[in-house]
Amino acid sequence: MLSNTVLYSIFGLYAIASIGLFTYGINCYWLLYIFLRNHRQQVVSDRRALRRFYATGGMDRLPVVTTQLPVFNEANVIERLIRSVCELEYPAGKHEIQVLDDSIDGSDAIAQAIVDEMRAKGHDIKLIHRTNRKDYKAGALNEGMDVARGEFLAIFDADFVPPSDYLLRTVPFLCMNEQYGLVQARWGHLNSQESSLTLAQSIGIDGHFVIEQSARSWGSLFMNFNGTAGVWRKSAIVDAGGWEGDTLTEDMDLSYRAQLKGWKMKFAYDVVVPAELPADINAFKSQQFRWAKGSIQTAMKLLPKVLKSDVGFRVKLQAILHTTHYSIHPLMMLTALLALPLLYWFPFKVSTLAFTALCVLIVISSLAPTILYLVAQRMSSKNWMNRMLSLPTLMAVGVGVAFNNTRAVLSALSGDKGTFVRTPKAGDKGVKAQTAKAYHKTKFPVAAAFELGLGAYCLVGFIDYTSAEKYLVGPFLGLYAVGFLVVGVMSLTHYLRTRTPSREAQQEN
Repeated sequence: MLSNTVLYSIFGLYAIASIGLFTYGINCYWLLYIFLRNHRQQVVSDRRALRRFYATGGMDRLPVVTTQLPVFNEANVIERLIRSVCELEYPAGKHEIQVLDDSIDGSDAIAQAIVDEMRAKGHDIKLIHRTNRKDYKAGALNEGMDVARGEFLAIFDADFVPPSDYLLRTVPFLCMNEQYGLVQARWGHLNSQESSLTLAQSIGIDGHFVIEQSARSWGSLFMNFNGTAGVWRKSAIVDAGGWEGDTLTEDMDLSYRAQLKGWKMKFAYDVVVPAELPADINAFKSQQFRWAKGSIQTAMKLLPKVLKSDVGFRVKLQAILHTTHYSIHPLMMLTALLALPLLYWFPFKVSTLAFTALCVLIVISSLAPTILYLVAQRMSSKNWMNRMLSLPTLMAVGVGVAFNNTRAVLSALSGDKGTFVRTPKAGDKGVKAQTAKAYHKTKFPVAAAFELGLGAYCLVGFIDYTSAEKYLVGPFLGLYAVGFLVVGVMSLTHYLRTRTPSREAQQEN
């Protein structure tokens, strides 16, 4: 039997984790409220503003824009990216394109050939190839900005395909309001129907963009640049100190520094830029690891400055919840790991009224993300009811990556700077058409063994809690068990798939 001190310490940690999860859940409702209160007015206002801009000679007032394409080893998608950007509609002589290629696998030669072709067709395009990767993407963007002609800088990652009218629907907002340092567009999806994993991801991303980014922009809260599909005012970047490579989320870092300088961020709700989603669970986990670690790095770097600034309490509170959002994963890990010790050793003595109130609060907060995703789909998709059928997959994956993202959070807290690991893109070839050279580089997903172990542990907890007729915690442990087992199995399955070259790849080699 454990001592009372140890028992109450375990209970205290469990309570703190539960309160933390409750807080992040309730915040979903607040963002939903801001979105629903402002949606119609803001969308109509933006559409009217664009019409007025062009009705009053706006086309002639459009400034020079430089589109930057930071890429690294993107042979599968570089041609698609460059060609789509060259098709952007914009006044002649006012659109410069920079391909910022740090590739070390020879794919820069592919990019150079396409750049030469596009230049011969009259496009103002050049390739800038660095011989080092100092500060990764941030370093490439800084070097490109130093020689950019444009007053505004549009940025696209390799997996994005902007619509032809993208610049015409975003740049005017910067022209009409000199306080705007950034206009961020919404992400769409090129391959959401490829698998249950990509469909689940698309629902999660829609929740972030449709609800969260809209609410932060319309509610005058701090909003982040998402690293791509945005247009920056060059002077805002310079004023904020330029791109910095000391975090893995240089986009969030710059956004917060710019807003601390007084710049405003604009979310262009109507502008949707489709992108490729990772179809491989291990690539998805790598992307999540980078985002989680970078967000916490940014929180550690900038939250002290935010708290000392003269912005309102509401903005400060939302900045804390925003930059530390990935903390939900270690909180989930704590509730999963501590549930069984509490069942075995802690003397549960809770009144009926207190237990009922606790159940209501937990259910309300737990349903918050689901309601947020539901509203996002209802507002953005015509076949939203069919898409919501993939919500269980999203819930399972969202829980199952808790171990992966907890490692990222702890890595950030330890002070480890980390290295930027790109997310592989399949392009138009699809996952099964990866080259034979690529599959040998895939590392065995060691984390999958821990995820399977956690799944088994939570399954035991679910059975024990259910047998003990304690139905408050049991269902959550059941969800955790499913999530960890699903992600663990998928990690191993997708790893084995990449180890076996496709028939097409074998024929090419």
